[in-house]
Amino acid sequence: LEQGAKAGIDRFVVQSVATSPKQVKSINEFIAKAVHDHPGKLIGLGTLHPDSTDQQGDLAHLRELGLHGVKLHPDIQQFKIDDHRCLKIYELCERYGMPILMHTGDFRYDYSNPNRMLPILQIYTGLTVIGAHFGGWSVWERACEAFHDLDNFYVDCSSTFPFMQDFPFIGSKDKVEKLFRHYGVDKVLFGTDYPMWSQQTELENLFSIGLTDDELQRILNTNVSKLFHLEEQS
Repeated sequence: LEQGAKAGIDRFVVQSVATSPKQVKSINEFIAKAVHDHPGKLIGLGTLHPDSTDQQGDLAHLRELGLHGVKLHPDIQQFKIDDHRCLKIYELCERYGMPILMHTGDFRYDYSNPNRMLPILQIYTGLTVIGAHFGGWSVWERACEAFHDLDNFYVDCSSTFPFMQDFPFIGSKDKVEKLFRHYGVDKVLFGTDYPMWSQQTELENLFSIGLTDDELQRILNTNVSKLFHLEEQS
């Protein structure tokens, strides 16, 4: 909150992930308490785990806590996005209109790459997924090809700017701008992966791309407000 205030950020989406089913309840209650303790400052997402024996009960509890969606991290939680264990999660989140923020992409592993994500988006067409790291950290070319024009897929720009210079596809500010426009500014959310990266630096990187004030407003505010049914802040 202190670092965000210095950067001019008024509201934050916060979340964590459970590395075992027994952590789900306590993590979700911790996030909900943080939201409660800081009125109007935090938007909380809960977590689920594919090995839970009561997915419906876990999601019901998450919703009762007032959390706005679900965070999953296949690489940390050690499951492939298209693993049969996860299908109940997608079914329930689609049924109850709970967006999933999903870590996507890593050239070192094959838990969360576009080939795993695409079939889920095509089957669960009513499910909204936010693909972190522009839909595929370090595999941005593959993500762009796979997720073109999918109505139920959004992206955030977290943990992207610090790595872009290392990948030929990105390389320059012109190409970064094309990445935003490939998905469309109505489908991009600002994200930092704080505390990994400075909120102030990530904002400066965003502002340096050359987007219009209207486009920045959508990325920083309007899109997330619509997605999580919040009142847009001025």
